[in-house]
Amino acid sequence: MKLQAYNLLPENNYCMKIFSLISASLLLFSVILSAQRADWVDGYADGCTSITLGKKATTDGSVITSHTDDSHRTRSWMDVVPARKHASSATSPMFKRVACDSFDMPSYSHLPIGEIPQVKETNQFLNTAYPSMNQFQLGIGESTFGGREELQSDSGLIDCQRLCRLMLERCKTAREAIELAGELTGRYGWNDYGEVLTIADKTEVWHLEILGPGKGKTGSVWVAQRVPDDHVAVNANASTIKEIDLDNRDYFMASENVYSVAAEAGWWNEGEPFQFCYAYAPNSRTSLAARRREWRVFDLLAPSLKLDPYAENYPFSVKPDALVSLSDLRSVFSDYYEGTPFDMTKDMVVADDKGQTVISPLANPHLPYDMNKLFRINGGWGWRGERTIARWYTMYATIIQCREWLPDEIGGVVWLAQDNVATSIYVPVYCSGSDLPVSYKTPGRPNGYTHESAWWAFNRLSTLTAQRWGDMRYDVNEVWDSWQEELFDGQAAFEEQALDLYKRGKKEELVNYLTGHTMEWGDKVVEKAWELGDMLWTRYDEKF
Repeated sequence: MKLQAYNLLPENNYCMKIFSLISASLLLFSVILSAQRADWVDGYADGCTSITLGKKATTDGSVITSHTDDSHRTRSWMDVVPARKHASSATSPMFKRVACDSFDMPSYSHLPIGEIPQVKETNQFLNTAYPSMNQFQLGIGESTFGGREELQSDSGLIDCQRLCRLMLERCKTAREAIELAGELTGRYGWNDYGEVLTIADKTEVWHLEILGPGKGKTGSVWVAQRVPDDHVAVNANASTIKEIDLDNRDYFMASENVYSVAAEAGWWNEGEPFQFCYAYAPNSRTSLAARRREWRVFDLLAPSLKLDPYAENYPFSVKPDALVSLSDLRSVFSDYYEGTPFDMTKDMVVADDKGQTVISPLANPHLPYDMNKLFRINGGWGWRGERTIARWYTMYATIIQCREWLPDEIGGVVWLAQDNVATSIYVPVYCSGSDLPVSYKTPGRPNGYTHESAWWAFNRLSTLTAQRWGDMRYDVNEVWDSWQEELFDGQAAFEEQALDLYKRGKKEELVNYLTGHTMEWGDKVVEKAWELGDMLWTRYDEKF
């Protein structure tokens, strides 16, 4: 019997079905221990990139967090979970995320490991693989940094995806979310490896870095640092928080054991300077794949700093040379180091009709790893080349706006893209919106290729475009660039109409108006992605 994609949902008890496939508890135990590292490369986390900006660093005053979910194992489907009331006896189930290869394509399953008490009321939120925004404009991005192996504990109940959900369900502000994270993981335990959650609200954005307390222990070790209002920060699979000043509560928060765990383990000696990243995740600072992305984000937005692309460390945050727009961020997330010494296509050259040496139109910055070996691509990531910001294995990407001058219903927007941002387009999902197009809610990988899934429309388009990148990307950009400009430039006028409905007390009409905008554009871009893919097949027949 073929397992169906909906069984991947923890709510549908997929975990219980997976148990029937595993006959030995010892095997299950070994799978649980190893599964969270399924997307790691040579001991380094290779997951996601998150960029954050304070309200004085953006063109319109938005506080911004973001996320590229760079893992094809995570789920592609997403939906809106409404606000709910719960009985006093209700509980919230906790799950362990493990690699699952029982479906048509590699996925994750979620095994039940316990439960915690539920609260009386939970907030509405956008239920992406890493839940991303709630009805009160609380937004979250994510990136894995790993940390010391000995800190991961299977005694805990809470992992990264569950913590995102708990914070969005129960909190309204970034500080509340950080305090809740400390409280819940302190009581019930963190079972993941080192993670950073980039948490934004209407006034500020913070980076929360969190790890386990040690093998066999229940609890967590964590620190949080606020991004200055006029700064941009980035996390790209490496811990970035260094010196901390816990007397400055406006910019720093931490667990009570942040010093003691490091001291007891011999990772830090009292009296010496304390740097969180070197105490708890020193190997992450040796990852050139992470550091190169940190450099590139800062170099694109603050080129006047002339940062060294080979440096081991960069500032936690920097002031951008100019205020940053949504279009600027889209360009950053589409970046693959073109025009730099780290562009993997720079040596894929041919002679053109005039005898000039040019980069071949077949040169591809999004090569699967086997092709890197074929073309002998080497770089900061060895034979894997360079770990660029835009990735061919991105599942989805978000840019999240939080805006204090607008009512929550309108102020919170998740700009949502599918698959590789370099060949995709962001569509707006408002935090009060009640639904998403059917194709966004349809699983994309467990049951294989399907025209019913939004993710497959963009994954196919991305894969095709990469085959003759030098030509095909212009065909794709010709469509997406103009549509993206229309969406970004039209945002103010659209929201003016929404604000009018809000002021007239037309709440139901407002929600329908905002939801309809998402539904219209979501369906429109998915349909066009299929059309573009068909066009590329036709236009470039026998040329790739």
